[in-house]
Amino acid sequence: MTIRLDIVTAEHLVFSDDVDIVVAPGIDGELAILPHHAPLMTMLQPGELRVRKGGEETFMAITGGFLEVRPDRVTILADAAERAEDIDAARAEEAKRRAEARLSGKLTDADMVRAEAALRRSLIRLRVAEKRRRRRAEL
Repeated sequence: MTIRLDIVTAEHLVFSDDVDIVVAPGIDGELAILPHHAPLMTMLQPGELRVRKGGEETFMAITGGFLEVRPDRVTILADAAERAEDIDAARAEEAKRRAEARLSGKLTDADMVRAEAALRRSLIRLRVAEKRRRRRAEL
């Protein structure tokens, strides 16, 4: 038994397939969505999204958004979503270094919030890319 998952950003459809389970970073912690889950609508925080179909697991980095569950479908409207294989680890590492450098300086409150958000995004992207790298090494 599967459930349809669509992950959409303002730019494009990132993912669309029938899956066994979706694990998303909800505001109050991880949410696991299985087929026939009760209807639900919630906000997502930046984090790692995991999707399992058969024995294969797909990892994605998302930067927040909304999740809607209906009996036959899960729709994620993400601010941004990036599959593990599309993440440029060197670019994410550079973004992490830039955010850390900004945080070490004198910042206004607004600049501090932006720098902390940039650091969180880069760390999520690096974590997701690392999982894919480890999985490839295991094969």
